[in-house]
Amino acid sequence: MTAELHVVVPAGGSGTRLWPLSRAANPKFLHPLTGTDRSLLQATFDRLAPLSSAENLLVVTGTAHAAGVARQLPDLPERNILVEPLARDSCAAIALAAAVIDKRAPGAVMASFAADHLITDTDEFAHTVARAVDGARDGNLMTIGITPTRPETGYGYLRCSEPAERGVIQKLLEFKEKPSLEVATQYVESGSYLWNASMFVWRTDVFLAELSARRPDVAEPILAIAAAWDTEAQEAVLSQLWPSVPKVAVEYAVMEPAAAEGKVATVPGDFGWSDIGDFDTLGDLLGTDVGEGGRSVSTSGNGKVIVVDGKGVVVVPANRLIATLGVNDLIVVDTEDAVLVCRRDRAQDIKKLTEILRERGELDYI
Repeated sequence: MTAELHVVVPAGGSGTRLWPLSRAANPKFLHPLTGTDRSLLQATFDRLAPLSSAENLLVVTGTAHAAGVARQLPDLPERNILVEPLARDSCAAIALAAAVIDKRAPGAVMASFAADHLITDTDEFAHTVARAVDGARDGNLMTIGITPTRPETGYGYLRCSEPAERGVIQKLLEFKEKPSLEVATQYVESGSYLWNASMFVWRTDVFLAELSARRPDVAEPILAIAAAWDTEAQEAVLSQLWPSVPKVAVEYAVMEPAAAEGKVATVPGDFGWSDIGDFDTLGDLLGTDVGEGGRSVSTSGNGKVIVVDGKGVVVVPANRLIATLGVNDLIVVDTEDAVLVCRRDRAQDIKKLTEILRERGELDYI
């Protein structure tokens, strides 16, 4: 795959469900949430390096994160860090990368993988990507679905045309929104649904043609920006046109309507995937047992944890001692300027705190 595959890593968002550890200026993909000293972004780069050369790997990120991306990925050519002046959701970011790649290598196969996901079985991941590349060469818009391990209400689902089987490419019938627990249980038991992890593989010309046909309001400014890319006019055209690009997810803009017309195919992935979406998941995956029913998640700080007479306690310390006594099923996150305490069953709701802070004008905390 190295000779032809171009890889795109959208690196945006602030990981609001991991607040206050993840902030707008220091989002989760720049944190070492991998069980090693490598950040999620660096682990993503390490995983993708065998699949594509550094010359063919692009990162799309915002102005606030460009310096951090460059610092963490010194082997990535500067021209391959595509900087968005404003956040415009996933369709704009991925479309810009597709158009720039198509200008540099017309009709190339590209793959898009988020910067903030954790994958434990890199060999199986590479095998699955190779099968998706096969499907993309045939003109399909490909998505890699994750084989569900449980009924999960926090993810969207992909409805397959037949029971999913390892390495087997099949048409995708539709994208499904996040379901209730009852519906999610039915999905998993049927064997015909996969989790949607927003992993995409396609030929750039195929994707751009679909985008132009379905969302010309996105395609036209993006293609004009790409035409000026790598020229002296790049920054001027980008500054002028980028604010006019609508905010829309690539699923809504292209993949969902294309799936309804039989133009999207999928291949299941079973490679130890997690989106590290909340502290409950983080504690289960990367927490270190500190005894007495507690788990400590180490970041870059030197904090220590003591849990006494507790059960199901997850603590993310910074640079001081955090101690709990006689409490159960709690999340405690310590940072320099904010402390979070919440029940583990409310982990998905932490983003509500960032919304309240924004409404109150407390922008320094988000």
